[in-house]
Amino acid sequence: MQKSATISKRRVYTGGSISLDVDLVRFPNGSVGELEMVRHPGASAVVPFLTDPTGDDPQILLIRQYRYAAEQYLLEVPAGKLDPGESPADCARRELLEETGCTASRVEHLITVYTTPGFTDEKIHLYMATGLTMGESRPEHDEFIEIEAKPLSQVLLMIERGEIVDGKTLVAILYVAGYRLGH
Repeated sequence: MQKSATISKRRVYTGGSISLDVDLVRFPNGSVGELEMVRHPGASAVVPFLTDPTGDDPQILLIRQYRYAAEQYLLEVPAGKLDPGESPADCARRELLEETGCTASRVEHLITVYTTPGFTDEKIHLYMATGLTMGESRPEHDEFIEIEAKPLSQVLLMIERGEIVDGKTLVAILYVAGYRLGH
């Protein structure tokens, strides 16, 4: 199967975190159409383990953060946008420090996923962090965060009950629980 080919791009908006393009595209069947594409530099997210992840019921750190788009507080893993020239692993470490105050002796890549490929090129790089040292968080001016430590078993139950609904958090925790830890 052929892939789509870009015929032209028109930038209609440039903001601090995203840009919006209207692309004229030739689709795999030869037809032509316009697609609105949100361009994003990418992001990293990290599942921070307070205790040994191979233990009976490891503790993880989550953040409760107000999300304007969701009109509510969401329970999430620490995450944020890549800065220009920043590696995904460095971004994960930076966001862990900013949002929880923790530094990690080890940050391990889990998987990279597209967040919503129907309208954005954003990729998020998912990590797990171990060997945490606690410090003071440094949230950005628009971040209103509470830190919560929870056993992985409780977090998995919260996912099952629909209490955790953030996509990156769901993928990261279910991936680490299923493929790294075998829970």
